[in-house]
Amino acid sequence: MDIVVSPTGWVTWGERRFPCALGRSGVRVDKREGDGATPVGCWPFRRVLYRPDRLAIAPVTRLPLGVIAPDDGWCDDPTHADYNQAVKLPHPASCERMWREDAVYDVVVVLKHNDSPAIPGHGSAIFLHVAKPEWTATEGCVALEQADLLDLLRECGPGDHLCVALTSAS
Repeated sequence: MDIVVSPTGWVTWGERRFPCALGRSGVRVDKREGDGATPVGCWPFRRVLYRPDRLAIAPVTRLPLGVIAPDDGWCDDPTHADYNQAVKLPHPASCERMWREDAVYDVVVVLKHNDSPAIPGHGSAIFLHVAKPEWTATEGCVALEQADLLDLLRECGPGDHLCVALTSAS
């Protein structure tokens, strides 16, 4: 299944359509680290991570499932060998903390973006995750309301993709 993301902030799959937050710089074909853009393309789902202290039950999905721990991070330093990989904190390079105070990473879908192999500077930590209540733009991810994300995950499995479009369908 392809889950289509329009550059105007909508996620569509099947007959369903939900609002989403995108990167603060919109969508871009030539994604670069730190540009704040959501990369255009079709990104397979790798796995789902969640905060077990914040969700009463694990997300229901056919995707591989893992828990986020307080010492989990994601390396965003393009000069480090662990660039765009999950790491344990503390870590010698710049990393994003996965165990956040806000709810943004309570449920995270890891996407196959720039990871096999990771090309330094082409973007890291591009996820599908929970949107902030005020729909604040992301750093380059796609974000849904938690209920919508959990609903989507119930239908997702291996082989499904998040497809970020450069233009909206007419």
